[in-house]
This record gives sequence, structure tokens and C-alpha cells, in this order.
Amino acid sequence: MTLLTLPAADGFRMPAEWEPHAGTYMIWPMRPDNWRAGAVPAQQAFALVAGAIARFEPCTMLVPPAGLASARATLLPSVTVVEMASNDSWCRDSGPTFVTDKGGRVRGIHWDFNAWGALYPDFEQDRALGGEVLARAGVPEYRAPFVLEGGSIHVDGEGTVLTTAECLLNPNRNPALSREEIERSLRDYLGVSSVIWLESGLVDDETSGHIDNIACFVRPGVVALTWCEDPADPQHAISKDAYERLTRARDAQGRTLEVVKLPLPGPLYRTPEEAVAMEVAAGGTMNRGVGERLGGSYVNYYVGNGFVLMPALDPRHDEEARAILVRLFPDREVVALPTREILLGGGNIHCITQQMPAGTPG
Repeated sequence: MTLLTLPAADGFRMPAEWEPHAGTYMIWPMRPDNWRAGAVPAQQAFALVAGAIARFEPCTMLVPPAGLASARATLLPSVTVVEMASNDSWCRDSGPTFVTDKGGRVRGIHWDFNAWGALYPDFEQDRALGGEVLARAGVPEYRAPFVLEGGSIHVDGEGTVLTTAECLLNPNRNPALSREEIERSLRDYLGVSSVIWLESGLVDDETSGHIDNIACFVRPGVVALTWCEDPADPQHAISKDAYERLTRARDAQGRTLEVVKLPLPGPLYRTPEEAVAMEVAAGGTMNRGVGERLGGSYVNYYVGNGFVLMPALDPRHDEEARAILVRLFPDREVVALPTREILLGGGNIHCITQQMPAGTPG
């Protein structure tokens, strides 16, 4: 059912990621121009993430028809397999964003999607996927008339959203909308009252600066930030600017923010064995060539019912990052998973997951 009203006007808001989940959605990776070796290494990494999630909450893998056999052969029986067409496998961005009200009702937002400003030219199945997920789940749909990806926003559940100007104000998304109009839309659809803008995201992030690679709420009033100590690295200036903006900001409740620094892995680069031929993506702007800098970030973790899944990307920093997350989430099990194969496709654990909050569709 498509609703003609706005979520905030109906009393709905996007809950924080750490609030109780009904489950997690993911999409099976298959694109030959994004995933190396026929996507088999990526499928194994996705299966590892899905199996870890399924220890704690229901996990549903959305699988294109041609991938059903490989998915069922690779995934644990605890992961539910659902047939659904898609162009690629970034459920955070092509999937719906769920909202809830005080009565525990759940509805969903189906954002418009244009493959991050046309990184690949064939994205109509991804563009339709959010609505198909909601219809299958029996969740009423708000259809947003503008482009937005779930990885570009992060909320504290108490009225504040974090985002970046690099992404939301990028002319490859909504060139006809002003900053004020975008802020109004965020308030209308997410039920927030305060928007905190960072200028830029992670260096060389092909999503044009998604927030979930540079900063995220840990809990209300606390933000984790990707931090780079090396002044010669272009990420240093970006992270320093983000830190200054965050420490000056106040959230919707009037609080100043505590900023916790997570180390930058690497920098990491694509090896000759990891390069991918790009013929299939003619007309797109993806790069999968040798020496490409990878957008690695420990901020790209995922919080669920009793757990935190974090990427293990760099032996020099993995344990330091995990120790910080253990301190930040003392009531959850922090699980580090080797996810370089996911990173090679342009994202990580947070990018490939999408939470459905606990509640009743209605």
C-alpha cells in the first residue's frame, strides 16, 4: 500500500540502528563487473556476514533468480533465501528505510535510486527493489520523490541526522533541490528536527561521501569518527574538519557531541589479482583497476540485537578498532569479520545490510 502522506506528519520517525530489530535484509552479490572471480569470493564473504547476523536475529537474503542455486549452496540454513531481482547488492542503499511510531507500527520509505549518480547504467531493478521488499513484508510504503541512499544518513533516534554535503548536495543526486529543501525532506521523511552536516566523506569513496564511512552515532550524544593521523594523507584534513564540525554541533536535544576516533585502516589499494574487467559497465563510472585506493573504514560496522559486526581490514589496526568498539558497546558482542572482498566492491558490512525495526506493519 502506497501512502500519500508524510512520515513525520503521521507520527513516524527513523529509529536508531541500535534499537530492537525484527531482522536484517541483504542482497546476494552477482555483478561480474563489480565482483571478481565470478563473485564467488564476495558470495563467501556475504555468507559469512549473514551467518553471523543469523546467530542473533533473523536474516533474509534477497537473491536474483540466477543466483538461487549458489546462494542455497553457500548460505547457512539459518539464513532465509527469498527470490528477488536486483542489479547489485547494496541493500543499505537500494533497500527501503523503515520508520516506526509510538504505537509500534512499522512503515517503510522507498527512496528513488540512481546508482550513486550512475556508477553503473543499468539500475532499474535496484530502483524498484525498495518497494518490492515492502510489498512482500506487508509494510505500507511512503514513496519519496527524490534520490537518497541509506548509507548517506545516520540517525540517533532522538531527532538528529548526520549526513555530508559532498553526497546530499552533489549535483549527481538531486540537482534541482537546495540545501534547505533537502533538510526539509529529511525532517519530513525521517522525523528528525536537527540536521548535522559534515562537508566530506571518506577520501576516494565512490558513493560521493556516504556518512557511514566517516561518522556514525554510537548512541545519542556520541559519534564515532574515522580518524587519520598522517598529515600527508588527504583523509587527515577531511577527518580534522569533520571533528571540528562535530565538536561545535548540538543535537536535537541541545547536547554537545562526544567524538570517539576510530583509526583509518591502510590506506589500502587494489592488487593486480583483485582488478576486474569493466566491459559490462560501459556507460558507468566505476573503477576496479590495479592500484585503486579502497574506501576502507571501521565506521562501516553494523549494530543489531546483541551484536556489533565490524570489518577486519588491516592487521595493524584491527585490534585497536575492535577494542574501541568493545568499550563503546559493552552490552553487545563485537564480532570482527574478514571483509576485504566486500570492500573490493565499494563498501562494507553496513553498506550490505538493512535493518527492519521490531514492530507491527501498519
